[in-house]
Amino acid sequence: MDIAATAFTLFLVLDPFGNMAMFHTVLSRLPEHRRRKVLLRELLISLFVLLFFLLAGSWILDALGIRPQSLSIAGGIILFLIALGMVFPSKSILHEVEDEEPFIVPLTVPMIAGPSAIALLLLIASKHPGQTFAPASALLIAWAASSIVLLLTPWLLGRLGAKGTRALERLMGLLLILIAVQMFLDGLPFDLVAPPVQDHVR
Repeated sequence: MDIAATAFTLFLVLDPFGNMAMFHTVLSRLPEHRRRKVLLRELLISLFVLLFFLLAGSWILDALGIRPQSLSIAGGIILFLIALGMVFPSKSILHEVEDEEPFIVPLTVPMIAGPSAIALLLLIASKHPGQTFAPASALLIAWAASSIVLLLTPWLLGRLGAKGTRALERLMGLLLILIAVQMFLDGLPFDLVAPPVQDHVR
């Protein structure tokens, strides 16, 4: 598998630029000396959650009797809906956040280890059974890059501003739409998506 391409796709799905405003809002309600500790804790928990679904993905799919084609179609639909939300944001979930210190919810789940990321990891596990190093490396690269973005949230928000952040998120959403459509097509039977063969024999 292509580690760089997989890591880039995972980075888009983790959507750190789209999550910056949410993380900043939640963490700003905490004492300043607790913010970085809480953020690092949530990032580490999200890594363990994502690694679990990656490493146990094949077993989970076998236990549920889900075929890779079905997962590819379902994952494509989920990614498409997530990407639409990135390009055309509508409802905010900030009103659902309480003032107490967050633990797992909402920063780890669903902001980082959300349904789209989990579905993509299950799909990667189903497409590359028996492989551990390459998928795990791609996940670690994507997670590390996302973590750096989120750790630099105050600085990035100060430099990019709200408009710059929204522009980056929508650009990532557009790229994610293309990936989602390809995932959907990969799950369809070949004869439905293959180009027609023209008969030149007269």
